[in-house]
Amino acid sequence: MRRRWIIIGVAAAGIISAGAVVRGLHKPEAGAALPDDTYVATVQRRDLNQEVNAPGTVASNLDVEIRCRASGEVIELPYDIGDRVKKGDVLMKLDPADELVALQAARVTLDQDHSKLEVARKTVQMAELDLATGTDKAAADVEAQKVKDANIHRKADRQRDLLAQKLASQEQYEDAQTDAVQAEDDFQAALVAQRQLKSQAVDLDVKKEQAKQAEQQVELDQIALDNANLQLAYTTVTAPLDGVLSDLETQKGSMISSAISTVGGTTVMTLSDLSRIFVLASVDEADVGGVRLGQSCRITADAFPRRDFSGAVVRIAPQGQNTRNVVTFEVKIEVIDDDKELLRPEMTANVQILEETRHDAVLAPMLSLFDRDDKTYVTIVKDNNAPEDRLVQAGIDDGDNAEIISGLSAGEKILVHHNDAASKWTGLRGKSAGAASKHSAAKKKSDAHAKSDDSADDSTKSGKQKKDKDSSHDAGKHSSRKTKDDSSQDSR
Repeated sequence: MRRRWIIIGVAAAGIISAGAVVRGLHKPEAGAALPDDTYVATVQRRDLNQEVNAPGTVASNLDVEIRCRASGEVIELPYDIGDRVKKGDVLMKLDPADELVALQAARVTLDQDHSKLEVARKTVQMAELDLATGTDKAAADVEAQKVKDANIHRKADRQRDLLAQKLASQEQYEDAQTDAVQAEDDFQAALVAQRQLKSQAVDLDVKKEQAKQAEQQVELDQIALDNANLQLAYTTVTAPLDGVLSDLETQKGSMISSAISTVGGTTVMTLSDLSRIFVLASVDEADVGGVRLGQSCRITADAFPRRDFSGAVVRIAPQGQNTRNVVTFEVKIEVIDDDKELLRPEMTANVQILEETRHDAVLAPMLSLFDRDDKTYVTIVKDNNAPEDRLVQAGIDDGDNAEIISGLSAGEKILVHHNDAASKWTGLRGKSAGAASKHSAAKKKSDAHAKSDDSADDSTKSGKQKKDKDSSHDAGKHSSRKTKDDSSQDSR
């Protein structure tokens, strides 16, 4: 969170260490009508950066939880936490005994059903041949019986004519009639045999369906075999990407459950992609308005207190998070420093986001500014130490110094208060218009937060807080007296 207000408890030495722009520092001459808790500073030109300070946590580019799809005993675990792996490297192996048995059973079943399919196909071929042969033979028999029937009927007709002319005997005529009837019966029998072939065609269709079912069974067996091979492959876990093993939750000899048989499965390890490193910073709602994509950042980590890492804003959360009446927005910052591998996930970091920069700007200490009628003023100190309020236009600030767009020139002397709270120049002295607005909002939020905490505390805790407050007040008065003494000593 951007540091807007600094309550300085150690007079001029504290101000100088905080970065106030002061070339000459002295108390007004004896008899001058200037407040005792002030000093005179000379306005200077200097580069000014307006930054947003926010705490954050280091995060990897991607964290992949590795879950095993098979169940069984861990028999190989070649890597440990912190080891680097490449995509495709074997991370873990399970005992494949059960999967091998299932695979062999699937193969035997497939071979059996393959044999059944071949039998069914040959049965269909035989039925097709029988039907074709029977069809041809029946057609020939029908045609032959038809011709024979016609010939015998003509012969019987001739015998009838010859009998009428007394050229044939009655016996010959009767034999011819008998042959004609028999020929008619044989022709009808041939027609019946031809129609009976339709049942063979239906039987052929049945055999074809049986062959089709055998083919489908073979396909199911092949699927079962493929699944058995897949289950066997699941006993070997490989790395899905290049990364570092950041967490390991199993060991050799452990029994793990399949991610398919149990909800979610067992997470056996976590693989982190550290090719890119990010910091997830929590920026206060009062400061997030000035944060933009691509802004440069300076990152520090508790693990490396004397090192700065460079970064850039790559994402700003569209929705804030409200925690005990404090709203923050997550800002994702990519670390682009050459030594980014020094930062590790979950490290605590602090981020300074560079919002704006002013080069060779006219600067005045924040504690020299005050508001009156929604306008910003400073107090000019003339050669005779006579104070004079002057209207100025303030720009950006870094919490210690403010840019003066108009109203002041480098080299002029202005009046600065040691600290705003102890100043007898009451009101909003020491606050620019923008800073005063943010300070007011922050104070309201702090009051609401304190009220929530007080309602939850008991009377004993309240008494303790009052005692601590009194102790703090005594310490503050002691610090104020020490500040005056130090200031007087500096002036002398």
